[in-house]
Amino acid sequence: MRIYKILNNNVAVILDENQQEKVVMGRGICYKKKVGEEIDEKSIDKEFALSTTEANNKFQVLIKDIPLEHMEIGEQVITEAKERLGKNLNEMIYISLIDHIHTAIVRFLDGIIVKNVLLWDIRRFYKEEFQIGLWAIDFIEQKLKIRLSEDEAGFIALHIANAEMDSEKMHNMYEITTIMQEIVNLVKYFFQTDFDEDNVYYYRFITHLKFFAKRLVDKTTYEDDDSDDLLEVIRVKYERAYQCVQKIAQFILKKYEYALSKEEYLYLTIHIERVIHKMKECSEKS
Repeated sequence: MRIYKILNNNVAVILDENQQEKVVMGRGICYKKKVGEEIDEKSIDKEFALSTTEANNKFQVLIKDIPLEHMEIGEQVITEAKERLGKNLNEMIYISLIDHIHTAIVRFLDGIIVKNVLLWDIRRFYKEEFQIGLWAIDFIEQKLKIRLSEDEAGFIALHIANAEMDSEKMHNMYEITTIMQEIVNLVKYFFQTDFDEDNVYYYRFITHLKFFAKRLVDKTTYEDDDSDDLLEVIRVKYERAYQCVQKIAQFILKKYEYALSKEEYLYLTIHIERVIHKMKECSEKS
């Protein structure tokens, strides 16, 4: 098989017999190679062929910056989830879950521990998914010799549960979508920017907003944990993003009579900073 695109030393895109793009992975398969050159099929460890162009493009953007080992862990967790649950998952999980696992590992190595305020509910409502999350924590420890917290098992469970959902059956999907759009518009106006809706970082932001909007619709609130110190660090470090979240909080309180918790301030600030920063980077490169 010949290289159609090189994503990094370990990942390439090839064209199958139907001229459809397929992502192949293996250690060093693109090292000192150029587009058009042959890859030894024996050196390929994994193949990914996502069915939609949108998913395929986002996946290719994502894996450029993620170590092969983290990719392999994420893929194994997804395989385990499919086998245990006995069902297919929305293929966007290859983006959302692999990205989350990579980010969680990086956060842990940086000494940043993020509490999961939904953990109690996840254990109660997503028992199978949470068990898969716990298995994932064990698997990561086995591979990397680091032990992530049960909070991360909960986050992994949520990604799996989200991938199981049929969008037509999601509770109050119309209102959830409306809230998401309102927040996106507030962010656009505050930063005087437009989003590339095909961008993988925009997709991550929207995924977070979906969970936030569902909590708002359900009027589900949580007691704040000891997040004051981390929120203060984030407030100073990401000042503009935090100011944007203040505007969002004022809007949500006025229209929906829903007060953002400290954790929601924290997560929204982090996600907004990330999507704005990445959009700016992409704009400067183009």
